[in-house]
Amino acid sequence: MARATFGGGCFWCLEPIFRDLVGVEDVAVGYAGGHTEYPTYRQVCETDTGHAEVVQVTFDPAVIGFRDLLDVFFSVHDPTTLNRQGADVGSQYRSIVLSHDGDQACAAEEAIEALDASGLWPNPVVTEVAPLEVFYPAEKEHQEYYARNPNAGFCRLVIDPKVAKFRKQFAEIRKESAIAD
Repeated sequence: MARATFGGGCFWCLEPIFRDLVGVEDVAVGYAGGHTEYPTYRQVCETDTGHAEVVQVTFDPAVIGFRDLLDVFFSVHDPTTLNRQGADVGSQYRSIVLSHDGDQACAAEEAIEALDASGLWPNPVVTEVAPLEVFYPAEKEHQEYYARNPNAGFCRLVIDPKVAKFRKQFAEIRKESAIAD
């Protein structure tokens, strides 16, 4: 198994998407990229910890590659907005790839260069690439939030459209697709 850590706005939005991919064994939401040890959600929201809300994805690289994870990551959030995703504003919502090794860092940098060159986004990609120093799991109530609260307003209005877009765009690498085949 390997791990990948991504921040692209609210971790509640990213977690169900990565959880739905073939080869993904687990997804944990948490905090990384900052300086405060064992931060709480409240501390991270106050933006003085330096941490971003992130997902840590445990995956089988024989089934799904890191580049596939990057493709999903860059398609389910706006990597051109600094410290913002939709209505969520603050450095905790920044776009960030926290690499677990040099190969992941290189792959992320190459993906960013290719994305910028593609012209898909009108503005340059501002996604930060940094080595992962430590991942702090978020509190229990934040883990699998979408699955446990499907009728919550935020889930219906914000997460549902992101999940629907992902499911349409990446149908071939979703767990349900693999089961149906």
